[in-house]
Amino acid sequence: MADPKGFMTTPREEYPRRPVEERVRDWNEVYVPGALLPIISRQADRCMDCGIPFCHDACPLGNLIPEWNDLVSREDWRAASDRLHATNNFPEFTGRLCPAPCEAGCVLAINQPAVTIKNVEVAIADRAWADGFTPPRPPDRLSGRTVAVIGSGPAGLAAAQQLTRAGHTVAVYERADRIGGLLRYGIPAFKMEKRHLDRRLEQMRAEGTKFRTSTAIGRDLGAAELRARYDAVVLAVGATAWRELDVPGRELAGIHQAMEYLPLADRVCEGDLEVSPLSAAGKHVVIVGGGDTGADCLGTAVREGAASVTQLDIYPQPESERDEDVEPWPTYPKIYRLSAAHEEARDLETAPAADADARLFAASTLHFTGDADGHVRSLRLVEVDERRRPVPGSGRTLPVDLVLLALGFSGPDRHDGLIDQLGLVLDARGTITRDTDFATNVPKVYVAGDAARGQSLIVWAIAEGRAVAAAVDRALAGTSQLPAPIGPYDRPMTA
Repeated sequence: MADPKGFMTTPREEYPRRPVEERVRDWNEVYVPGALLPIISRQADRCMDCGIPFCHDACPLGNLIPEWNDLVSREDWRAASDRLHATNNFPEFTGRLCPAPCEAGCVLAINQPAVTIKNVEVAIADRAWADGFTPPRPPDRLSGRTVAVIGSGPAGLAAAQQLTRAGHTVAVYERADRIGGLLRYGIPAFKMEKRHLDRRLEQMRAEGTKFRTSTAIGRDLGAAELRARYDAVVLAVGATAWRELDVPGRELAGIHQAMEYLPLADRVCEGDLEVSPLSAAGKHVVIVGGGDTGADCLGTAVREGAASVTQLDIYPQPESERDEDVEPWPTYPKIYRLSAAHEEARDLETAPAADADARLFAASTLHFTGDADGHVRSLRLVEVDERRRPVPGSGRTLPVDLVLLALGFSGPDRHDGLIDQLGLVLDARGTITRDTDFATNVPKVYVAGDAARGQSLIVWAIAEGRAVAAAVDRALAGTSQLPAPIGPYDRPMTA
């Protein structure tokens, strides 16, 4: 603990964002370049080095947060990088994309603003790359065992890197034309520029991990054939089966799933397209769904030049402070949060009828109406109470040219045939079942990430990847030195 009074004398100060008018004109990350390092050592000083650091339990990776806070406060960046990478393969991803349940579990957050753990994390990660503290770590020797990882999102990449470093020969199969899963095609560049992903992939290639793109297992390559080629198979295919909105008018043109819309914007940033075929430019946009994916659609539509953007959230507007009776510390509370996209929508007044920023809370879609050409032109909604019952007389109509459905995901996609070809057992939620060793009902086949856990956070995906790697390594080698931060049935802290 570098400064025993740091939390008493230093106020919380967060990574400053670029002015809204500036950042909505490009796809670069929203933060002011270089503005974090001058403040981060003082922010790390605010960590109290608790005797029982609940931030450890709030993060499924078990990140050694007080340790690297102390090292950052002393500006020992190499040691801080070592402690950070001891538990997290990709802190440059989590430091940008994770909603930071660790901060909700910070002991200081009982009665003060929490330590800026997420900002400290990304500062360490970026400094580590800048100063060469993250060289490739190829294994000293090869085991002679082979592993196929299907899916290249954070769970698949974490599993692949851990297993490669343990000495196994690992090939990652990805059905898209580039590696990264939702990190590549789904997360907008203004939240994480793809250079961070590309840099980590180059490290993995140098360590020996092989990548096979444009290969859908079950369609381009039979699942049984793949299983016969390898000593073990790890399924990390995510939960990409999106939820539908079953209301009248859903069949109209101009209504699309968020994950049809967002990847196209990413492809524009990659240089594959000049303009997205689903661009929001000049259109009145309504996003149905109040979560992070909806916020990603919001920020994307604003950058594409939408005439207006409104986001519908079926839940009531949260309070600005946690309700200690319902969601006591150290659980992650549902409170009103202003993401970068919502800040942009608020300042630009993209949705004049919204309750706050661009959002209409406690709003449920009743039906869509189209024009003579079958294109959506209006959305009828109604306010709902806490039990989602319509409030009489609260109906209203919004003009709309583009509707984006961001209602979450129910489980892995079955269209490629992978699940059926292997004969995998699914549970009632539509996710793949597994035992305490992350093994499916099919010998040599394991599953990790959202495909088994269900839709979750990036930190849980990376933790799953690390844990399944330990299980596979143990099965192949008889023992394992790889860490297993979670079990397959662990869940976030709740009241």
